[in-house]
Amino acid sequence: MKIFNSMTKKKEEFVPINGNNVTMYACGVTVYDLSHIGHARQAIVYSMMADYLRYKGYNVKYVRNYTDVDDKIIKRANEYGKNALEFSKEQIEETEKDMAGLHITEADVKTKASEYIDKIIEFVERLIEKGYAYKTEKGDVYYSVRKFKEYGKLSHRNVDDMLNGVRIELEEGKKDPIDFALWKSAKPGEIYWESPWGKGRPGWHIECSVMALDTLGQTIDIHGGGRDLLFPHHENEIAQSESLTGKKFANIWSHCGLIKINGEKMSKSLGNSLTIRDALKKYDYETIKYVMFSKHYGSDVDLSDNDYSLAENHLNYFYTSIKEMNKYIKDNLVKEYDVKDDIADSIIPKFVENMDEDFNTTASIANLYNIFKYANNIMKTSKDKTKEDIANILRNILKNVHEVYSVLGLFDQNPDEYITKLKNKYLKELDIDEENIKQEIEKRAKAKQNKDFEKADKIRNALEAKGIILKDSKEGTSWDFKSLYNG
Repeated sequence: MKIFNSMTKKKEEFVPINGNNVTMYACGVTVYDLSHIGHARQAIVYSMMADYLRYKGYNVKYVRNYTDVDDKIIKRANEYGKNALEFSKEQIEETEKDMAGLHITEADVKTKASEYIDKIIEFVERLIEKGYAYKTEKGDVYYSVRKFKEYGKLSHRNVDDMLNGVRIELEEGKKDPIDFALWKSAKPGEIYWESPWGKGRPGWHIECSVMALDTLGQTIDIHGGGRDLLFPHHENEIAQSESLTGKKFANIWSHCGLIKINGEKMSKSLGNSLTIRDALKKYDYETIKYVMFSKHYGSDVDLSDNDYSLAENHLNYFYTSIKEMNKYIKDNLVKEYDVKDDIADSIIPKFVENMDEDFNTTASIANLYNIFKYANNIMKTSKDKTKEDIANILRNILKNVHEVYSVLGLFDQNPDEYITKLKNKYLKELDIDEENIKQEIEKRAKAKQNKDFEKADKIRNALEAKGIILKDSKEGTSWDFKSLYNG
């Protein structure tokens, strides 16, 4: 199994530090507002990684943090006239609701920065003792970046190059513009804790180092987060952690790509920041996951309504296929037995092959269409197999699909319920009553009986203009949404 390592910029064979045990840390949400779709992507991605590693037989300890002490939180809490910790507690509760709505596997351990203050203070004290940090008269503590000779090894940047062309105001007591805060002295009206350097609070970077080391040990297998955290956050984590322990902080650095909305970076000022809550009001949780898995986790993606519509189209096709397969099995399966079938037998090994190549969910998702197209074809056109043989092949296909695609959290809904839910969503969006559609189909049938084909065509065209497509067969006329029509 290979995983892309941002440190080396290449895929590497994954070898856990401790036998079959895997330690994984992913930077979580800074809870100053409702979580957005970018946070959803990261949570979905790292939950998927943990789930797949478990499927492979590893014992995974997955830790995700909440940053509940931060400048943005303090600012927002003050705007609402609330205590910063009370405000962040409320936001964590809201985030938990949103994450639950995504139906993803929760982290094994969820940490909060505010619960680690004593350990953070101890960590900073030791960095001062080792000469990697210094305190100021004001009561701030800074990490001395140039003392760590390997600084920049993750982002592949030179320290001096970082400062070229950049105007940086040197803060009081700060020895070098590139140095970063480990402990910040409290300003009037801010939350604070007592420390050897006076009243203050931790800097952002130190929080993740302390929580990761405390929960997972001095060297962890996989450290993940959004690509926007690679520098300076993860670079700073490495510097302060390795300065303290003298050991490699993480073997693999994994970074999830960023999200744009309709070609633009998500921003509240642009009005295009999509919260998880609003996304779940508009789309089914499985639709959201399908969209995310259709793109490789490491790629930056530009999402539009079309991506979600396409996902709904595919899922509707898959669930409709599952419904028909279940019916075929019920009608034709007398006895269960194994039937050799290339497609059915290839589902699991093909999925594993794709996922072993840096969690390639894109290829795994793409293969689904081939699987269900084949299943539909053998139900309708196969002449060289008995119906019972076909029923057993379909049974194996469904069993294998559910086994591996459950790792991605897909196909965990009842087909009838999913199809009905999606149908009702589209009827509401199109502002069309299902009974009215049936009445128009009846009118069209009478028109055809009377050989008034012009009227029949007008009814068909009028429905199509409203987003409804009619499908004629020997059994009669059925209807579907034009945007979901699969041919």
